[in-house]
Amino acid sequence: MIMKFLKKVPAGMMIVPMLIASLINTFVPQIVQIGSFTTAVFTSAGAATAIGIQLFCLGTTLQFKEMPKVFKRGGILLISKFIIGAAIGIAIGKIFGMAGVLGLTTLSVISAVTNSNGSVYLSLMNTYGDETDCAAMALLALNDGPFFTLVALGASGLANIPLISLLAAVVPIIVGMILGNLDTELKDFLAPAGNILIPFVGFALGAGINITNIVKGGPQGILLGLMCTLIGGIFILICDRFIGGRPGYAAWAVSTTAGNAVAVPAAVALIDPAWEPYVGTATTQVAAAVVVTAVLVPFITDWWAKKYGCPKIPLTDQKTGA
Repeated sequence: MIMKFLKKVPAGMMIVPMLIASLINTFVPQIVQIGSFTTAVFTSAGAATAIGIQLFCLGTTLQFKEMPKVFKRGGILLISKFIIGAAIGIAIGKIFGMAGVLGLTTLSVISAVTNSNGSVYLSLMNTYGDETDCAAMALLALNDGPFFTLVALGASGLANIPLISLLAAVVPIIVGMILGNLDTELKDFLAPAGNILIPFVGFALGAGINITNIVKGGPQGILLGLMCTLIGGIFILICDRFIGGRPGYAAWAVSTTAGNAVAVPAAVALIDPAWEPYVGTATTQVAAAVVVTAVLVPFITDWWAKKYGCPKIPLTDQKTGA
């Protein structure tokens, strides 16, 4: 009964636990703050560990012989997501400065638009995509957190970012990929954990979301979410269809803001204190964008996949490419 319901909801295995956790965190957070394993599993305290393990396990699925296909498909999504987020954010920063424009800070725009929710993407690909789409999650995980935000800020000269901070974000994937290629039995053992962890990651990320942040983020937070999904999504869709020759369902699936992007403004300020005055505003705006994109993207992806085709809902006249 529960599984049937979750399967009916786009990305339900991720979205439903995330929404339940966000409701708990918003209205009765004390019920999961009793300590020990309960707090570790059902609050945001375990989010980084759960995501790290998920990335490690998904890294084992990246076989060297399949890398060209994975790099082509995932690389287009990854690079186009980064380009549109960095271009908008850097342009705002260069023209209007750190304070941004229309109430949106430069930090919030780059943090939200360059980041995507890998768990939502993986859940959607399990519903509409194929094995290559799912394997691309390990590559796309590079923008599920501070990595590309730091790259954009550092490359543009808007912030001073040390290389070690970038390296730390990709080590779990690299180690998993190496081990998965050295031993296929180990890969077969660990790979399923990537999917098994989806509801746990969803709950952990939701436990760090306060629904009232939509109100706190104000219209700017909603605008940021729409910018990420619509402006970012359309650009990624164009790249996915015309460069990759794909139907476009994956482009919409990656047009989210990562749950842990909420922590990115603070992480940037720790590395470059010049951004500290903008952390509070950026955090609430990004948090609002997380909620907005998490709600919108699964339904847009579902509609697009059914209309234009996908591996699970094929259209005979739809050229999907590699």
